[in-house]
Amino acid sequence: MRPTVHDIAAEAGVSLATVDRVLNGRPGVRKPTVDKVEAAVSRLGYVRDVTAANLARKRVYPLVFIVPGGPNSFLQNLTAEITAAAQRSSVERTSIRIETVPPFDPGAIVSVLGAIDPKTVSGVGLVATDTADVTDAVNRLVEQGVPVVTLVSDLPGSQRIHYCGIDNIAAGRTAASLIGRFCSGRPGKVLVVAGSMKLSDHAERASGFAAVLDAEFPDLDIIGPVETNDNADTVRHSVEAALEREPEIVAIYNLGAGNRGLIEALARHKRKLSAVVAHEVTQHSRQALADGVFDAVINQDCGHEVRSAIRVLKARADGLDPLTAQERIRIDVFLRDNLP
Repeated sequence: MRPTVHDIAAEAGVSLATVDRVLNGRPGVRKPTVDKVEAAVSRLGYVRDVTAANLARKRVYPLVFIVPGGPNSFLQNLTAEITAAAQRSSVERTSIRIETVPPFDPGAIVSVLGAIDPKTVSGVGLVATDTADVTDAVNRLVEQGVPVVTLVSDLPGSQRIHYCGIDNIAAGRTAASLIGRFCSGRPGKVLVVAGSMKLSDHAERASGFAAVLDAEFPDLDIIGPVETNDNADTVRHSVEAALEREPEIVAIYNLGAGNRGLIEALARHKRKLSAVVAHEVTQHSRQALADGVFDAVINQDCGHEVRSAIRVLKARADGLDPLTAQERIRIDVFLRDNLP
């Protein structure tokens, strides 16, 4: 059996209260007694259960989540998951604050990060825009002792401690494999629609997509990525213009948001495409799959990402490492036949 604090007290010949003071670094214990307790800990091989200790002390973890606002359905779902987690605060011993920033506005992210008092928070989670000023702001906060995790879109050049999201290069590769097989040897062009290449998730999806299409489906050429800032109206206009201009388009990959605009553009043009692949199961993409407008949707579980971020931040606040396998976010591929 694992040694307990009772074993330490017996081994060192001191009271449980003294052992508690030493293990928690509280004053009021003479150095010879501290040495005696620490020696007993070493001899017995005692490993402190930090989680249980914090539970006994009723420690609360103040967390801040920074999320873009706006009409993006997936980010609205992400915010709803964070809100639900905040409502579970009494159970999870967290105190969660949500800071909403305008989409694609790195300056707003920097401003929120800069206003955080390191003494008042246990950790920060954010959907990052991959720019130098955001990286610098994250690094400053981490250097002040505040762990930072990214959700959905990573900030790989920063000192963030963990990324809670899918492998976006693999997601782009998956989309390319799907489209290549759906086209089944039909040559032509693939229109790639993105939100912003300043988002690492969008850039990585585009990179993975291009790598597989170039290597395995040389008869398919890429048009784009066309950047739309994930705005549905911009997506609609961009797709309509491309379909009118390029009669050789045989497939579309929307690696960002704004699926409502893509659906409207396809309804208007009625062109027979071999494949349409998009991201995230939302109200619009679900209906498009059911109606046969989309052929596949690549999805990530935003609830899992939020729960993962909370677990990682709490663990790091306690000086512990997260469980890698538990925090891996899988890539889901949905057709209309397996919609949840």
